Amino acid sequence: MNNKSSNAKIGRNVIQIESEALIALADRIGDDFNKAVEMVYERGGRVVVSGVGKSGLISQKIASTLASTGTPAQFIHPSEARHGDIGMVTSSDTALVVSNSGETYEILQLLPLFEQLGLPVIALVGRMDSTIGRKSELALDVSVEREACTLELAPTASTTATLAMGDAIAIALLEKRGFKEEDFALLHPAGSLGKKLLLTVNEIMHSGDDLPIVSVTTDVKSALLTMSEKRLGVAIVVGDDDRLIGIVTDGDIRRGIEKDDDLLNKTAESLVQSEEPRWVTSDTLAINALEIMEKHAITSLLVYENEKCDSAPDGLVHIHDILRIGVM
Repeated sequence: MNNKSSNAKIGRNVIQIESEALIALADRIGDDFNKAVEMVYERGGRVVVSGVGKSGLISQKIASTLASTGTPAQFIHPSEARHGDIGMVTSSDTALVVSNSGETYEILQLLPLFEQLGLPVIALVGRMDSTIGRKSELALDVSVEREACTLELAPTASTTATLAMGDAIAIALLEKRGFKEEDFALLHPAGSLGKKLLLTVNEIMHSGDDLPIVSVTTDVKSALLTMSEKRLGVAIVVGDDDRLIGIVTDGDIRRGIEKDDDLLNKTAESLVQSEEPRWVTSDTLAINALEIMEKHAITSLLVYENEKCDSAPDGLVHIHDILRIGVM
């Protein structure tokens, strides 16, 4: 067997072992799991997650998942906790400790501190009859039949199972809290969902000197130069009283030149095709502005702070602005 096929066989075997561990884990979700979820929910404080080594890394991920799905949580290192970081913990919190062996020395040293503060302890352990398993209010079994490591040494299937149990707790709490897309977006404003649900056009629109505004008396050649300078593919035509006359697109100019050789010397007003261009208010969601552009096959929208008026717009949003920031 060549190296390539041997590598693939090993990889498939790892996935197979870990998937079997997860299937077995699912069968253990029962009363104790329900009690753990209810305990966290009813106490209302944070979930203080702790572990050492690989379990520490998994603990950090569990804390992060809980926090991002509506359950306040933080990771605390057992050793640092005994050197002052226990001050982060409050009596309304719930402790969640992770230990595959159930005998991790640093966690055992931490348990009395949690007890003194009145924190109940939920343990994710690989051995239910371990010291940590017995000393915790609730112990959830995350044991695996075997590790995926061919040496049976490196934590692999066991860390996968523990992480999955943490995810299960987080999502059960998410559902119990009625956590919605909008709530998720508030906690992830920089992500694509956050942008989709929160980003408004006033945050990305062009305004002030960036607007391609030309006068009714501006000739088409100058209007074209303004459009090129502002790079928005459109010119906003206004009268002497700053009243909106309409818009001219680069497509309007191209089509006009095909019909009129002297077009460049005429005024921009002569090319206005739409005296009522599409517009939105500044608090319109960017995703909704994009839907309007797609519906009407246009590439930009005028933006007004409140309602549409006869004057020049407060801004302009281009389809490229929306796509560039990753709303879709």
